[in-house]
Amino acid sequence: MHIEPGIVTGAKIVLSYATAAGAGALVLRSAYDLIRASGVLAFAGRALIATVLTFVFFEILPHFPVGVSEVHFILGSTLFLLLGAAPAAVGLALGLLIQGLVFAPFDLPQYFINVTTLLVPLWLVKELAQRIIAPGTAYVDLKYTQALALSTAYQGGVVAWVAFWAFYGQGVGAETLASVLAFGGAYMLVVIIEPLADLAVLAAAKSARDLTRTPLFNARLHSGS
Repeated sequence: MHIEPGIVTGAKIVLSYATAAGAGALVLRSAYDLIRASGVLAFAGRALIATVLTFVFFEILPHFPVGVSEVHFILGSTLFLLLGAAPAAVGLALGLLIQGLVFAPFDLPQYFINVTTLLVPLWLVKELAQRIIAPGTAYVDLKYTQALALSTAYQGGVVAWVAFWAFYGQGVGAETLASVLAFGGAYMLVVIIEPLADLAVLAAAKSARDLTRTPLFNARLHSGS
Protein backbone atom coordinates (compact mmCIF):
# COMPACT_ATOMS: atom_id res chain seq x y z
CA MET A 1 0.00 0.00 0.00
CA HIS A 2 3.02 2.32 -0.21
CA ILE A 3 1.97 4.93 -2.73
CA GLU A 4 4.70 5.20 -5.34
CA PRO A 5 6.99 8.28 -5.18
CA GLY A 6 5.91 10.95 -7.63
CA ILE A 7 2.21 10.10 -7.55
CA VAL A 8 1.35 13.00 -5.21
CA THR A 9 3.77 15.92 -5.36
CA GLY A 10 4.12 19.62 -4.65
CA ALA A 11 1.36 21.48 -2.84
CA LYS A 12 -1.01 18.53 -3.19
CA ILE A 13 0.94 16.55 -0.60
CA VAL A 14 -0.14 19.07 2.06
CA LEU A 15 -3.56 17.39 2.16
CA SER A 16 -1.92 14.29 3.61
CA TYR A 17 -0.79 16.29 6.64
CA ALA A 18 -4.41 17.11 7.41
CA THR A 19 -5.73 13.59 6.84
CA ALA A 20 -2.94 12.08 8.97
CA ALA A 21 -3.64 14.64 11.71
CA GLY A 22 -7.30 13.61 11.70
CA ALA A 23 -6.34 9.96 11.99
CA GLY A 24 -3.90 10.85 14.75
CA ALA A 25 -6.65 12.60 16.71
CA LEU A 26 -8.73 9.41 16.64
CA VAL A 27 -5.72 7.44 17.86
CA LEU A 28 -5.04 9.86 20.72
CA ARG A 29 -8.63 9.71 21.96
CA SER A 30 -8.74 5.94 21.84
CA ALA A 31 -5.29 5.68 23.44
CA TYR A 32 -6.39 7.96 26.27
CA ASP A 33 -9.41 5.75 26.97
CA LEU A 34 -7.28 2.59 26.95
CA ILE A 35 -4.63 4.09 29.22
CA ARG A 36 -7.32 5.12 31.70
CA ALA A 37 -8.74 1.59 31.67
CA SER A 38 -5.59 -0.54 31.54
CA GLY A 39 -2.62 1.71 32.34
CA VAL A 40 0.19 3.19 30.32
CA LEU A 41 2.40 0.09 30.55
CA ALA A 42 -0.26 -2.12 29.00
CA PHE A 43 -0.78 0.37 26.19
CA ALA A 44 2.96 0.74 25.58
CA GLY A 45 3.42 -3.04 25.56
CA ARG A 46 0.66 -3.57 23.04
CA ALA A 47 1.95 -0.74 20.85
CA LEU A 48 5.43 -2.29 20.91
CA ILE A 49 4.05 -5.68 19.86
CA ALA A 50 2.11 -4.00 17.05
CA THR A 51 5.21 -2.11 15.91
CA VAL A 52 7.31 -5.28 15.73
CA LEU A 53 4.57 -7.17 13.88
CA THR A 54 4.07 -4.31 11.43
CA PHE A 55 7.77 -4.22 10.67
CA VAL A 56 7.66 -7.98 10.05
CA PHE A 57 4.66 -7.55 7.77
CA PHE A 58 6.47 -4.90 5.73
CA GLU A 59 9.92 -6.42 5.51
CA ILE A 60 9.62 -10.19 5.91
CA LEU A 61 6.26 -11.18 4.45
CA PRO A 62 6.04 -11.14 0.64
CA HIS A 63 5.45 -7.75 -0.96
CA PHE A 64 5.54 -6.63 -4.56
CA PRO A 65 4.83 -3.50 -6.61
CA VAL A 66 1.59 -3.42 -8.59
CA GLY A 67 0.33 -0.36 -10.42
CA VAL A 68 0.39 2.81 -8.34
CA SER A 69 1.47 1.14 -5.11
CA GLU A 70 2.78 -2.04 -3.48
CA VAL A 71 0.86 -5.02 -2.20
CA HIS A 72 1.78 -5.87 1.40
CA PHE A 73 0.26 -8.40 3.75
CA ILE A 74 -0.58 -5.77 6.36
CA LEU A 75 -2.90 -7.73 8.62
CA GLY A 76 -4.76 -4.76 10.06
CA SER A 77 -7.78 -6.67 11.32
CA THR A 78 -5.48 -9.21 12.98
CA LEU A 79 -3.71 -6.44 14.88
CA PHE A 80 -7.04 -4.93 15.85
CA LEU A 81 -8.43 -8.18 17.21
CA LEU A 82 -5.28 -9.05 19.16
CA LEU A 83 -4.30 -5.65 20.51
CA GLY A 84 -7.13 -3.15 20.08
CA ALA A 85 -7.51 -0.18 17.74
CA ALA A 86 -5.20 2.37 19.37
CA PRO A 87 -2.17 0.09 19.95
CA ALA A 88 -2.60 -1.33 16.45
CA ALA A 89 -2.69 2.19 14.99
CA VAL A 90 0.43 3.29 16.87
CA GLY A 91 2.21 0.12 15.80
CA LEU A 92 1.27 0.62 12.16
CA ALA A 93 2.50 4.23 12.21
CA LEU A 94 5.76 3.44 14.02
CA GLY A 95 6.46 0.30 11.99
CA LEU A 96 5.95 2.26 8.78
CA LEU A 97 8.26 5.02 10.04
CA ILE A 98 11.02 2.59 11.06
CA GLN A 99 10.79 0.82 7.73
CA GLY A 100 11.12 4.14 5.92
CA LEU A 101 14.02 5.38 8.02
CA VAL A 102 16.01 2.14 7.80
CA PHE A 103 15.15 0.53 4.47
CA ALA A 104 13.13 2.89 2.27
CA PRO A 105 14.00 6.58 2.79
CA PHE A 106 12.52 7.32 -0.64
CA ASP A 107 9.10 6.57 0.92
CA LEU A 108 9.43 9.17 3.68
CA PRO A 109 7.96 12.09 1.66
CA GLN A 110 4.82 9.95 1.30
CA TYR A 111 4.79 8.98 4.99
CA PHE A 112 1.62 10.90 5.91
CA ILE A 113 -0.14 9.60 2.81
CA ASN A 114 0.69 6.05 3.81
CA VAL A 115 -0.18 6.64 7.47
CA THR A 116 -3.62 7.88 6.43
CA THR A 117 -4.06 4.86 4.17
CA LEU A 118 -3.26 2.47 7.04
CA LEU A 119 -5.02 4.13 9.96
CA VAL A 120 -8.36 5.38 8.66
CA PRO A 121 -9.49 1.89 7.54
CA LEU A 122 -8.59 0.63 11.01
CA TRP A 123 -11.31 2.85 12.44
CA LEU A 124 -13.73 1.46 9.88
CA VAL A 125 -12.90 -1.99 11.26
CA LYS A 126 -13.44 -0.73 14.82
CA GLU A 127 -16.87 0.66 13.98
CA LEU A 128 -17.85 -2.43 11.98
CA ALA A 129 -16.82 -4.75 14.80
CA GLN A 130 -19.19 -2.96 17.15
CA ARG A 131 -22.03 -3.63 14.73
CA ILE A 132 -21.45 -7.23 13.63
CA ILE A 133 -20.01 -8.76 16.82
CA ALA A 134 -22.69 -9.19 19.44
CA PRO A 135 -22.01 -7.87 22.95
CA GLY A 136 -20.76 -10.70 25.10
CA THR A 137 -18.93 -12.42 22.24
CA ALA A 138 -15.21 -12.97 22.79
CA TYR A 139 -13.05 -12.39 19.74
CA VAL A 140 -11.63 -15.92 19.98
CA ASP A 141 -15.16 -17.14 19.15
CA LEU A 142 -15.57 -15.16 15.93
CA LYS A 143 -17.02 -16.89 12.89
CA TYR A 144 -15.33 -16.94 9.49
CA THR A 145 -17.94 -14.60 8.04
CA GLN A 146 -17.21 -12.02 10.75
CA ALA A 147 -13.46 -12.26 10.21
CA LEU A 148 -14.02 -11.94 6.45
CA ALA A 149 -16.15 -8.82 6.93
CA LEU A 150 -13.49 -7.16 9.10
CA SER A 151 -10.70 -8.06 6.70
CA THR A 152 -12.67 -6.88 3.67
CA ALA A 153 -13.42 -3.59 5.42
CA TYR A 154 -9.76 -2.98 6.20
CA GLN A 155 -8.29 -4.02 2.88
CA GLY A 156 -11.11 -2.33 0.97
CA GLY A 157 -10.37 0.86 2.88
CA VAL A 158 -6.69 0.61 1.98
CA VAL A 159 -7.52 0.17 -1.71
CA ALA A 160 -9.98 3.07 -1.61
CA TRP A 161 -7.40 5.42 -0.09
CA VAL A 162 -4.71 4.35 -2.56
CA ALA A 163 -7.17 5.02 -5.39
CA PHE A 164 -7.99 8.42 -3.92
CA TRP A 165 -4.33 9.45 -3.67
CA ALA A 166 -3.63 8.22 -7.20
CA PHE A 167 -6.54 10.10 -8.77
CA TYR A 168 -5.91 13.15 -6.59
CA GLY A 169 -2.26 13.26 -7.61
CA GLN A 170 -2.45 12.20 -11.24
CA GLY A 171 -6.00 12.83 -12.38
CA VAL A 172 -8.53 10.31 -13.67
CA GLY A 173 -6.74 9.19 -16.81
CA ALA A 174 -6.78 5.84 -18.54
CA GLU A 175 -3.26 4.96 -17.37
CA THR A 176 -3.95 5.87 -13.76
CA LEU A 177 -7.26 4.00 -13.81
CA ALA A 178 -5.58 0.88 -15.18
CA SER A 179 -2.88 1.08 -12.49
CA VAL A 180 -5.45 1.49 -9.72
CA LEU A 181 -7.51 -1.45 -11.01
CA ALA A 182 -4.40 -3.63 -11.19
CA PHE A 183 -3.49 -2.73 -7.62
CA GLY A 184 -7.02 -3.31 -6.34
CA GLY A 185 -7.23 -6.68 -8.06
CA ALA A 186 -3.91 -7.80 -6.62
CA TYR A 187 -4.97 -6.73 -3.14
CA MET A 188 -7.84 -9.20 -3.22
CA LEU A 189 -5.19 -11.83 -2.47
CA VAL A 190 -4.86 -10.29 0.96
CA VAL A 191 -8.63 -10.37 1.47
CA ILE A 192 -8.56 -14.11 0.81
CA ILE A 193 -5.67 -14.79 3.19
CA GLU A 194 -6.35 -12.41 6.08
CA PRO A 195 -9.56 -13.99 7.45
CA LEU A 196 -7.80 -17.34 7.59
CA ALA A 197 -4.87 -15.69 9.38
CA ASP A 198 -7.29 -14.04 11.80
CA LEU A 199 -8.98 -17.32 12.67
CA ALA A 200 -5.65 -19.13 13.02
CA VAL A 201 -4.30 -16.44 15.34
CA LEU A 202 -7.52 -16.39 17.37
CA ALA A 203 -7.45 -20.18 17.67
CA ALA A 204 -3.86 -19.98 18.91
CA ALA A 205 -4.86 -17.29 21.40
CA LYS A 206 -7.71 -19.47 22.63
CA SER A 207 -5.37 -22.43 23.08
CA ALA A 208 -2.78 -20.26 24.85
CA ARG A 209 -5.37 -18.66 27.09
CA ASP A 210 -2.99 -18.38 30.04
CA LEU A 211 -0.52 -16.38 27.93
CA THR A 212 -2.98 -14.14 26.10
CA ARG A 213 -5.33 -13.31 28.98
CA THR A 214 -2.97 -10.53 30.08
CA PRO A 215 -2.92 -6.72 29.75
CA LEU A 216 -0.62 -7.14 26.72
CA PHE A 217 -3.57 -8.34 24.67
CA ASN A 218 -7.01 -6.98 23.91
CA ALA A 219 -9.44 -7.72 26.75
CA ARG A 220 -12.07 -8.66 24.16
CA LEU A 221 -10.02 -11.66 23.09
CA HIS A 222 -11.44 -13.78 25.90
CA SER A 223 -14.21 -11.60 27.25
CA GLY A 224 -17.29 -10.14 25.66
CA SER A 225 -17.06 -6.93 27.65
